[in-house]
Amino acid sequence: MEYMTEYERWLASPQISEEERAELRAIQGDPEQIKARFFAPLTFGTAGLRGVMGPGLNRMNLHVLRQTTQALANLVVSEGRAAAEGGVAVCYDSRHRSEEFAREAACVLAANGIAVKLFDALRPTPELSFAIREYGCTAGINITASHNPKEYNGYKVYWSDGAQLPPDHADRVAHEMEKTDIFLGVLTMPFEEALSAGRITMLGQQTDRLFLDMVLCQSVAQDAVRQVSDTFKLVYTPFHGAGHALVPAALKRLGFKYVVCVPEQMELDGDFPTVQSPNPEDKAGFTLAIDLARACGATLIIGTDPDADRVGIVLRDDHGDYVTLSGNQVGVLLLDYLIRAHLQKGTLPARPAALKSVVTTEMARVVAEAHGVPMFDTFTGFKFLAERIGRLEAEGVRYILAYEESYGYLVGDYARDKDAVTASMLIAEMAAWYATQKMTLYDAMQTLYERHGHFAERTLNLVMPGLEGMAKMQALMDTLRADPPREIAGTRLIAVRDYLSGSRHDLRTGQAQPLDLAGSNVLYWELEDKTSFIVRPSGTEPKVKIYLMAQGASKDACAQKLEAYATFAERFKN
Repeated sequence: MEYMTEYERWLASPQISEEERAELRAIQGDPEQIKARFFAPLTFGTAGLRGVMGPGLNRMNLHVLRQTTQALANLVVSEGRAAAEGGVAVCYDSRHRSEEFAREAACVLAANGIAVKLFDALRPTPELSFAIREYGCTAGINITASHNPKEYNGYKVYWSDGAQLPPDHADRVAHEMEKTDIFLGVLTMPFEEALSAGRITMLGQQTDRLFLDMVLCQSVAQDAVRQVSDTFKLVYTPFHGAGHALVPAALKRLGFKYVVCVPEQMELDGDFPTVQSPNPEDKAGFTLAIDLARACGATLIIGTDPDADRVGIVLRDDHGDYVTLSGNQVGVLLLDYLIRAHLQKGTLPARPAALKSVVTTEMARVVAEAHGVPMFDTFTGFKFLAERIGRLEAEGVRYILAYEESYGYLVGDYARDKDAVTASMLIAEMAAWYATQKMTLYDAMQTLYERHGHFAERTLNLVMPGLEGMAKMQALMDTLRADPPREIAGTRLIAVRDYLSGSRHDLRTGQAQPLDLAGSNVLYWELEDKTSFIVRPSGTEPKVKIYLMAQGASKDACAQKLEAYATFAERFKN
């Protein structure tokens, strides 16, 4: 595609607004800016679209959104009349233009004869997944960019099982987008007309109540909450996002009396004014929450991202300081707690299982197998976890917990994407369960290390922006695949797992074995000291991610390994 030609087409189009035209005219003498906006469309993958907002093919705007929705509508219509009547549920978060984008998507769907169930206000991502399953929808759309900076917005697509769009369906949408003229190939209609004609129906508090009922059904030890409810205090922040109503509601329905919300961050604001980034992985975003916890004496802080599918926590340690736990650590704690609580109640399934992504800590496998619960790996992305859950259920296996190191957790069969509402409730319940034993979650984590050995992880992000960055990412993966290092920081490499070809090559014996997983551009290096060194291009951002997972005799031993291997990884930037 010739980007200057496309730029001129947009400038001349009567479809764009005067505000958009002015923004495009402002870059008329800047070919690099024009190229950045028009060198290629945003890529539609299994998670949908995500990009900086503004006019241009490579930006999130109404035109890209309409084109994408028309492509999805073509897919739904091609599935037959029942699929169109089953319809599409549409949800959105607190970001700028999210409500506008959601309504416009609904109008395109309605104009294509597809029934639409549109939420009447912002809602958590897991409630959309729930609504798809509850109402028998064919698909779902969520307007969100998750935890990205305020300049971003995005478009997540779900299928009838409530999970993110399967790869073959995503390919069909991408193909339909290529065939659809961004200005002239889209059907739409006025919102009020679609609403009065019954093509759009609104979802509201009734769906909230049904969703919260399912959330509360995942509780295992509500009696523990009752035992400590008069004294236990926790602080919650939604980071200006969609968890603001339902997370506190779930906690209070479970029996927590002292849920102290950060008032400044309960305000819905797409600028996320109190944080540099609305990301629960970032301790800096918890500054206000930590101050509030100190003031009220809370030992636990819970924070959810803007679309409330990811959750992070901060704990008071045995020195009185507030410290973060990683997504890996929270998942290990939850897994151990859920198995123990189910065993205590006699509710552990006859054939239990746990699931994690390949880049999630191996400590989870050790903990699960210590209880006799098998652990299954999947590729990164909850769509893969959801697909494996479905296969296990068909075999009569019930999973206890599915999670990723990136702060996403799921239990139960009511949804098929990570759920920070239920995870927040279970984290708080777990803290109460330990409180009945005179322990904090910090104490519990240390006990798990004493019982199972020390594990530590670190994720490195090698940012490679722009068109050149994409080529650089691919070149790096090609080089590492063709010529892996013999050793890393003085430690011998003993095996290479290539998840693209689905094979494991033992460098000591020269033998190759097939893996259970194949088809993803991931290299997994096994080191002699039991460290895992994993390289994977991000599916949503222009960067290569490196995951380091170490085991050692102590916390310090693990830290030393991570430091040495992180230093080695830095050379990949060049």
